[in-house]
Amino acid sequence: MAVIDSPTSWVNEHIRKYVETDGAEGHEWRPGVHTLLLTTKGRKSGELRRTALIYQPDGDGYVVVASQGGKPAHPSWYLNLTEDPVVHVQVAADKFQAHARTAGPVERDRLWKLMTEVWPDYDEYQSKTDREIPVVVLERVKG
Repeated sequence: MAVIDSPTSWVNEHIRKYVETDGAEGHEWRPGVHTLLLTTKGRKSGELRRTALIYQPDGDGYVVVASQGGKPAHPSWYLNLTEDPVVHVQVAADKFQAHARTAGPVERDRLWKLMTEVWPDYDEYQSKTDREIPVVVLERVKG
């Protein structure tokens, strides 16, 4: 099944370079800020949708933030993984299937601090919206 990349032009270009170079270009988006590619199954269309997200490793998992820049609604990729938590992840050249879950309150507090260390703008995004921005843990499917 074909994968549909983000409709946002600069994100689409970022994904294209990341895929073409197996992460050699794009994994480090800005100095010290790394991104992964997340592919979810569209909850309405059933199509595979891919986006690039800032991440931090945490134990055996990877942490991403469903900020959408502080917009009032959750990003589509987050809504998709709440319907189907089995996702595909690419971190640099490492490609794997993962299970996505939203961090609970105590874990979220710890992971939010971890994420704002690498991208302080998350605090600004949270101040712009009434929704609690979800923090998502991607855990590699063993096997």
